[in-house]
Amino acid sequence: MNSSLKTLLSIGLGLFILTAPLLFPNYQTQLAVLWLMVLLALTWDIMGGQMGYNSFGNIVYFGVGMYTTAVIQRGLFFNVDEYASMAGGTESQLSLLDYLLSLGLGLASGALLCVVLAVVLGAGILGLRGHYFAICTLGLGIAAGEIASGWDFLGAGSGLVTPLFPETFFGRGIFFYYFFLILAAVSFVVLRYLYSERFGLAINAVRDDEDKAESMGLYTTRYKTIAWSVAAVFLALAGGAYGNLIGFIDPMDVAFAGPTLGVWMVLMAILGGKGTLWGPVIGATIFHITQELFWTYLLGWQRVALGLLIIIIVVFFPRGILGWIREQWPERFGQQVDGEEQR
Repeated sequence: MNSSLKTLLSIGLGLFILTAPLLFPNYQTQLAVLWLMVLLALTWDIMGGQMGYNSFGNIVYFGVGMYTTAVIQRGLFFNVDEYASMAGGTESQLSLLDYLLSLGLGLASGALLCVVLAVVLGAGILGLRGHYFAICTLGLGIAAGEIASGWDFLGAGSGLVTPLFPETFFGRGIFFYYFFLILAAVSFVVLRYLYSERFGLAINAVRDDEDKAESMGLYTTRYKTIAWSVAAVFLALAGGAYGNLIGFIDPMDVAFAGPTLGVWMVLMAILGGKGTLWGPVIGATIFHITQELFWTYLLGWQRVALGLLIIIIVVFFPRGILGWIREQWPERFGQQVDGEEQR
């Protein structure tokens, strides 16, 4: 494929991405969630793919960021005791400036809180390895959901309604589509830069042989904490925006949704090819589109179909789609092949 054709295809794809919510107005929310899925897969791969630490606790930062944003939005302009009775009605409608101000402040506060939380939790559990670390992080997600379910200030099990989106400002679907698109693009660029620097070499060394990396003077705990903190920032921003997109925060099914979003971010990275930059993007795109098709055409059997998809991913694509492509056509990825047997 010549360079001019690649340029034309890139321009065409870019234009399609930018105009997608206008071309498909009935699917704006689903398209916005697509970029959320890309972000979730990219952030999980920092620990799970690049560093070899399979974390099931990333959903904690997603939920904490979501609740922090909503609480600040509520506290800035509403009486906390009266908010539950007015939430969802016109009384909870904010002006455009107030909404953007509260959303921005809430997102920034959530990101800062999650960084602090990542440092604190990292100091306590990043010394664990293998399945011990995975089980511990799984417990973190479950514990966070139970705490939120019993905390009246957060709405407890009844959940928390976010302020109404000011519909005079475009539409909610369009606004959050471009928000998640920009956030996913920023995370991709940031991670690409980090992986090309000393940070990328350090976390890859942890994945390959952590004991050897430590014996060579690498402060592995420091790099593990930084990696988790980077993931926490983007997850907090995504969580805060997602809560506003759907308009309601349930502690177990939305904020700390370990059985769904918490597992899906792992599957998407594995499907595309963990430990790569483009793998999570490819995996998230395919997974989300497939899942939406299941819900559309296999209603009632969608979870069975999703379970079968998970089995197919694990059995037939253990190295992911990108890994399978590299095995089939290694010469396209800079690998020299002398004979047919080496393929």
